[in-house]
Amino acid sequence: MSDSARTLLRHTLATIAYRGSKTLRGATDSFANFRNGPTSRTPVEILAHIGDLFDWGAQLAAGNRVWKDSEPLPWPQEIERFHAALGRFDDVLAGPEPLGYPAAKIFQGPIADALTHIGQLAMLRRMYGQAVRGENYFKAEIVIGHTGAEQAPARAEFD
Repeated sequence: MSDSARTLLRHTLATIAYRGSKTLRGATDSFANFRNGPTSRTPVEILAHIGDLFDWGAQLAAGNRVWKDSEPLPWPQEIERFHAALGRFDDVLAGPEPLGYPAAKIFQGPIADALTHIGQLAMLRRMYGQAVRGENYFKAEIVIGHTGAEQAPARAEFD
């Protein structure tokens, strides 16, 4: 696998950390259980699924096909899990071992799915009345390996 493919995967995880952190910042505990419809997932259920995706991604990168459905934790703990699982995934990608599966497969599975769900959470925030400001993400300071909740401030937000 090329270093550029691995670097792109890691940059994508850093982008998810940035966008996810922005989407989760300021979301109230009451938002966690908002249900848009009778069969829709709540934000905390979506966030638990994202954590499962990151755990799966780390397993795939290490060469294991292991999936586990987790019961949602309380909202603050699920936010912590989001960043912790993302960090573990990034650590595997940053390691010296060859990837267990092709980078394209790792991207199209857990990473692309997580991007979709971050967008769902942002949309649900707007529907709940806690909209996240738009941003020109091209101008954002996104740093490979930076997967924690503390992210750089937005450079170009808009309403």
